[in-house]
Amino acid sequence: MAETSVMLNIREAGRTGLVGAPLLLIAILAMLVVPLPPFLLDIFFTFNIALALIVVMASVYTRRPLDFGTFPTVLLLATLLRLALNIASTRIVLLEGHTGTDAAGHVIEAFGEFVVGGNYAVGLVVFAILVIINFVVVTKGAGRISEVSARFTLDAMPGKQMAIDADLNAGVIDQEEAKRRRAEVVAEADFYGAMDGASKFVRGDAIAGILILFINIVGGLTIGILQHDMAFSEAMRNYTLLTIGDGLVAQIPSLVLSTAAAIMVTRVSSEQDMGGQIVNQLLENPRTLAVTSGVLGVLGLLPGMPNTVFLGLSAVAGGGSYLIYRRRREEAASEPEPVPEEPPPETKELSWDDVQPVDTIGLEVGYRLIPLVDKNQGGQLMQRIKGVRKKLTQELGFLIPSVHIRDNLELSPNAYRITLMGVTVAEAEVHPERELAINPGQVFGTLPGIPTKDPAFCMDAVWIEPAQREQAQTMGYTVVDATTVIATHLSHVLQTHAHELLGREEVQQLLDNLARRHPKLVEGLVPDTLPLGVVHKVLRNLLEEKIPLRDMRTIAECLAAEAATSQDPGALTSALRVALGRMIVQDINGLRPDLPVIILDPALERLLQESLQGEARGAVEPGLAERIHHALAETVRRQEAAGEPAVLLVPATLRPWLARFVRSNLPTLHVLSYDEIPDGKQLKIVASIGRNEG
Repeated sequence: MAETSVMLNIREAGRTGLVGAPLLLIAILAMLVVPLPPFLLDIFFTFNIALALIVVMASVYTRRPLDFGTFPTVLLLATLLRLALNIASTRIVLLEGHTGTDAAGHVIEAFGEFVVGGNYAVGLVVFAILVIINFVVVTKGAGRISEVSARFTLDAMPGKQMAIDADLNAGVIDQEEAKRRRAEVVAEADFYGAMDGASKFVRGDAIAGILILFINIVGGLTIGILQHDMAFSEAMRNYTLLTIGDGLVAQIPSLVLSTAAAIMVTRVSSEQDMGGQIVNQLLENPRTLAVTSGVLGVLGLLPGMPNTVFLGLSAVAGGGSYLIYRRRREEAASEPEPVPEEPPPETKELSWDDVQPVDTIGLEVGYRLIPLVDKNQGGQLMQRIKGVRKKLTQELGFLIPSVHIRDNLELSPNAYRITLMGVTVAEAEVHPERELAINPGQVFGTLPGIPTKDPAFCMDAVWIEPAQREQAQTMGYTVVDATTVIATHLSHVLQTHAHELLGREEVQQLLDNLARRHPKLVEGLVPDTLPLGVVHKVLRNLLEEKIPLRDMRTIAECLAAEAATSQDPGALTSALRVALGRMIVQDINGLRPDLPVIILDPALERLLQESLQGEARGAVEPGLAERIHHALAETVRRQEAAGEPAVLLVPATLRPWLARFVRSNLPTLHVLSYDEIPDGKQLKIVASIGRNEG
């Protein structure tokens, strides 16, 4: 019942807000033209002060700037309300100021009489000081910070988006989390952009306050002396006190809102509110208070100094330092002591159990990388690797084997090594205490740090301190931690060597899973129609050509149909590529109706076909091969720069040879045959490669 009541209250508050905001805006616009009686002015001025206090308290207790995302709009509405009140009060001051200092309401009278003691000279000085503090110090500083924050946030957006994509590709986060982070990046850019504009309203409000003060004084004196035959001294006292009271009533909330704006743009996102952050960061080290206590004590002992004040504050600082020191000692004492190591067991005789099989996938780490693996020390690498295995299993269509992680003292402390079947396929070094800033191709400056290459994609990178993360993202770098570097490298290696991970046992498991859903399709396929070894070879060929095994039904149907014609793995692979053509093209180009392709000149096609069918069986003159490779590489670069896939479309007889020809040096070039293009797909020829290219 309590929860239901709370939810009803929240919904009721939401409905009230939907009506309240437009009513407030209409009231503000009405005050610009409709005269207000003094008692309404008192209510609105009091409401203005209360609104300013609510906003500044909300900004203090907000944990992140984005949690108060409506702040720029609230700032605009509060500024318009204050200006509308200035216009309404000016109208009453000029019309009724000759009747006395209470003509514009008791709030203005109180600020004019009580706050400045009824002395308009003092009032002018106080008002001038408030304006200088607001305009020169708070507003100007907050406006500059808003401008810089907005520019840096917009410049950092590409780097942050690429970091989200890197985490998604490494399996660290899922699609929903990626969407949430992208929305947060966009909201952050919108917020700081809006704050940059809202700061201009605050600055203009401060200037308007100065102008309104002088206009009211000059206008009031003119009206009082010329229209109401008042003495100069009386007119000066009445209109000046009313004007100063009006100015102070407006400037104090203005200063409070300017302070709130400065707090919002100087905040750093944290799990604590501003008060908790300040206390923790100022008083975290007891030596800070101890040194302060010592300095205050020395000053308190000097003759002529207010000894009581200095020595009292010295005692308070010293006591606080002692309490913090004692609390930290108690926390350290409460931590569990390390468990002593057990004595090593007695050496046993060797047996066949000591002959361990090699790991399908292995990850060896140096001793400084062990904390990345140890969950007790906050290591996240195990969880990241599980995410990588899950993502690749779903993409490739078969179960990726477990990764056996172990430490290796033969490696350098920061090094790691990836092995397949016991053979090293990749190794690199990371710095666990630093973060890797990767240059995606266009950055705005250089960073101090340790230059290196991204292990997965060989992109230029720099190992930087964690404190430089925001600066690096602002300059366009993609910043990831050491755990993400290792996980991304492992993911890239497993994708590249996926065909080596598929054994006969995995193939049999794929067929067994298919048999549970389509028993008649698998019945008699292995070994009656095709040997398991042939099916294994065909599936490995598909993986080697980056074709996943998700559609096992189509694969089995095609193998069963083509087995009567040929049992050659190469021919079966070509037939399977035709059957899976729609999936292949969609993985390359998505759902776009047209497919940009590169073709070969007919003369070059004939020359290559003659070379493949001749006695040399695929031997191509080296100079020609080099020219073809150079022309293809240049075309691939143009396609990638335009943001389009690079696809080479050739006859079916040339496709296997050309696919092997470009596989190692041009991995992003897809080689397709004409038969693999699905019906209805429009081809757009972007380049033609001739025998004399290059």
